[in-house]
Amino acid sequence: MQWSTRPLETALAGVAAVALAAVLVLLDLPGRLLVGAAVLLLVGVVLRDLVLRPRLRADDESVVVRTARGGVVIPRARLRARVRTSRRLGVRSTSLELEDEADDAVLLVLGRRDLGAEPEQVGAQLLGHRPF
Repeated sequence: MQWSTRPLETALAGVAAVALAAVLVLLDLPGRLLVGAAVLLLVGVVLRDLVLRPRLRADDESVVVRTARGGVVIPRARLRARVRTSRRLGVRSTSLELEDEADDAVLLVLGRRDLGAEPEQVGAQLLGHRPF
């Protein structure tokens, strides 16, 4: 099993970056700085999505999460997976937390955009249960 950012979301971010880059020539200097920063941010998002593909991969022996520093491998026997829901400023967000029980330094938090699916469903599949 594996999960990644939805290709359509990555493509839309790329299209938005190109459209904003085309508008740069029409703006004054402060506008160019702001829109240029937005273009760089969107290009970074697209590159991150492409490089960290697939974001999460699981088999019977281990779970592998691709990060900017490489892959993190957690053996199934040491995997603790939790789904957390929080509300900030009226916005509800859900994330999947993956933790290596033998290594306190390993805690990976993945959201819906990272996984391309709802964290509850991914957590249920990782643990071998039906979605809750």
